Amino acid sequence: MLDFMENVQNSFYEASHWNVDNSYGALNATARALLDFQTPKGLRLQISSLAAPNFATSYTLGSVGVVDGSVSYLYSSLPLRRKLKSSELELKHVIRGYRHLQDLRRPDDDWWWEIWHAGKRIDRRDTLLYGRIFLPHSTLEALYLRRLTPTRQLKITAVSDSALNNGGSILALLQNDFGKYSTEYMYSTDSGLLGVRGLYNFGTDPRVDPMAPVTAQDIAEPVHGRFSAGAELYYGLLNKSGGISTGLRFTTLPKHTGFPYTMTLTLNPLMGNLSSTYAVKAGSNLALCSRFDFNFYSYESELQLGCELWRRRRNTDVEWAVKKLRPDWKTPTVTPDDDVSGILKARVDQDWRIGVLWEGRIKELLFTLGASVDLRKREQIFRAVGIELQYSS
Repeated sequence: MLDFMENVQNSFYEASHWNVDNSYGALNATARALLDFQTPKGLRLQISSLAAPNFATSYTLGSVGVVDGSVSYLYSSLPLRRKLKSSELELKHVIRGYRHLQDLRRPDDDWWWEIWHAGKRIDRRDTLLYGRIFLPHSTLEALYLRRLTPTRQLKITAVSDSALNNGGSILALLQNDFGKYSTEYMYSTDSGLLGVRGLYNFGTDPRVDPMAPVTAQDIAEPVHGRFSAGAELYYGLLNKSGGISTGLRFTTLPKHTGFPYTMTLTLNPLMGNLSSTYAVKAGSNLALCSRFDFNFYSYESELQLGCELWRRRRNTDVEWAVKKLRPDWKTPTVTPDDDVSGILKARVDQDWRIGVLWEGRIKELLFTLGASVDLRKREQIFRAVGIELQYSS
């Protein structure tokens, strides 16, 4: 489950019209959400607040052997209007699950962002600042995010920790999203890493005028899916080593009448790693996913299976009668997901390592209950068991 600050950052992306899915780094986002979820350890409590549309705070307290915690602050120059109270927010905004990609959006024109007053431009670029300190180790992480143009943003993250080389590291990422394709340029102080990656989407170009004439082929063959291809290249100036990877993705779009599904294939030729994933939304409440990894040099392979099940409350006899007698009458609900009683996520690999997660809401509290099990180790089957509670106002 996303924590409060991650949800606030996603709200900033949404308000500033930035598509986080149109990136090579998000190529396998669906498979990671269904298979790579983290099971909590011990007891953890998070209390957060959006004191103003531009300012948020969060406090976390945990107990895993020793008592630890963190304090977070966030500022956004762009007012955030999404409901972030734990009793009002929609669970789909905080649950990492199947990502049903939407049609590509046409980037905003530059003049849309212009604000003039008395013959002078007074508009400013939207900025997000975030800082978090972990106690008692005094580890500090920070984020600087600035929208430069409608198609470009600058993202700088920094970590300060005495356990790291040089006491910390800084990562700068310049991202460009033109709808049809996206590019990213990165630099990290860790090993002097330089990198570039890009993603190209085949099919229609969202930058084309929507009023352009439609051909007969477009009518006969409507687009129900999107095929994307991308690559990544990076090189470390200090350790004189580099890497390259490439990937493909096909996903269905909202116009697709059947079950939504996503297929990806990624290859790292230098390391010899090949990974293929397949995720399908088998129903309104069920999603399934599989991932197969293979190495050409060592011939080692790994298989993982996962699922996500949204459990909804059944209608009572009174609700059934009301729908029959007064179909136009709507019962007021407290939250948009009032019929959701919980979300169950599970995964298993060929070594019988199992992860189970149960997420949901109890009145004004969001909860995450999880366990990690290794059936091959009889002396210690449970690797991790924990629960996380979140409250935001």
